[in-house]
Amino acid sequence: MSGSDYYDLNIHVLPDGSSSVNQMLSIANHLGYSGVALTNHIGKEPASEGSHEDIELVRGVEIEVRNSSKIHGFVGKFRKKVDVLVVHGGSESINRSAVENPNVDVLTNLPTGKDNGFNHVLAKAAHNNEVAIAFNLDAIIKQRGGRRVHALGHFRKNLQLARKYNVPTILTSNAMSCYDMRAPREMIALAGLFGMEEDEANAALSTIPEGIIKRNRRNSSIPQGVRIIQYNSQEFC
Repeated sequence: MSGSDYYDLNIHVLPDGSSSVNQMLSIANHLGYSGVALTNHIGKEPASEGSHEDIELVRGVEIEVRNSSKIHGFVGKFRKKVDVLVVHGGSESINRSAVENPNVDVLTNLPTGKDNGFNHVLAKAAHNNEVAIAFNLDAIIKQRGGRRVHALGHFRKNLQLARKYNVPTILTSNAMSCYDMRAPREMIALAGLFGMEEDEANAALSTIPEGIIKRNRRNSSIPQGVRIIQYNSQEFC
């Protein structure tokens, strides 16, 4: 595992989360990541960008809506502006709109209640359109008791569907604070709790997210790079 480049494609910074861009980058670099994607929810985009010489900052956004009919419009608005376009899961209609749209990269935050709105039909569509399914490990880290058991059960079900239909999968922290991030080895170990093999988990944190980034950059006409602001090496959580 030491030779892999690891990426967390779902983290949130101010004003969506509670940590600054540079705080997130400092901790992510310390934990051993090669890159992270800032996927603040629409309307809560970071006020400024940051930089760290040892870690890549990836442009992203997370679309969260109550009405599935709005997803297409938001995807069109943001697709050429970001390297990672994420849709926040919800009802079956929202999940369907996400996995049937080839311009969506990741479906995340699938509900962990009685019905999480993901099934065989949607798994097949996700495969056909190369939409990755995210396993947000904060559902395991932060939950306790019955809720944690339910989350693990739904993760197992979604993993089985992903395997059956060859759906790309990624592991993410869904971090809202630098305290929420976990090292790649910890993420891979946590994925084992719901049945991911080590090689699957390693790919879900390295080659698959890296492939999403590279695919979109090949298809984008936007010059790459981020605006640099002064990096303070003493700025930690």
